[in-house]
Amino acid sequence: MRIILLGAPGAGKGTQAATLHEHLNAPHIATGDLFRAALSAGTPLGLEAKGYMDRGELVPDDVTVRMLLERISQPDASGGYILDGFPRSLAQAHALDEALRARNETIDRVLLVDVSEEELVRRLSGRWICRACQTPYHAISNPPRAEGVCDADGGELYQRDDDTLETVRNRLGVYRDQTAPLIDHYTEQRVLARINGEQEIDSVRADLLAALTQSHG
Repeated sequence: MRIILLGAPGAGKGTQAATLHEHLNAPHIATGDLFRAALSAGTPLGLEAKGYMDRGELVPDDVTVRMLLERISQPDASGGYILDGFPRSLAQAHALDEALRARNETIDRVLLVDVSEEELVRRLSGRWICRACQTPYHAISNPPRAEGVCDADGGELYQRDDDTLETVRNRLGVYRDQTAPLIDHYTEQRVLARINGEQEIDSVRADLLAALTQSHG
């Protein structure tokens, strides 16, 4: 199956992608990994993307789509794949639709891990990391025994810039403006399945797997 995982930052897509990868024996393709691999290998597309990045510009959608098509043309993706982090906008979704249509392919299922903004803020802004050993903590779900101190080595806990409340709200605003419109796009294509991402991880996993066998509509 050709699958897109959709959801806001903090929805838990990465955790569930590992399950889908194992269940379907299909590659989990994250665009961040694609860029790093292409840059590392020095492929023509990787060098093209690097030119934009070195100038501080966004990599154009057509370059990203071509990089993605190159990846899904590899033998391990012949039976399907799981896209994570792409498309991020309607423009990218349209470009992907067009590219797949040229290959006589379509996306089979879009799995939306749906989590309220209030819960996303709680998850993302509660993360802390030990400055010395990098052990992660969460203010609510996995707090240290002593506030601000790592259980493992007594190191100072700090919050990454990405995890401050202001940054979290900005990231969610970008998702709401740019990526959330994909929900309607794929609903109209009758391939979207909405999963409650505020359940226990095992329940989310069960619902995702069940959604793969349900008929479209």
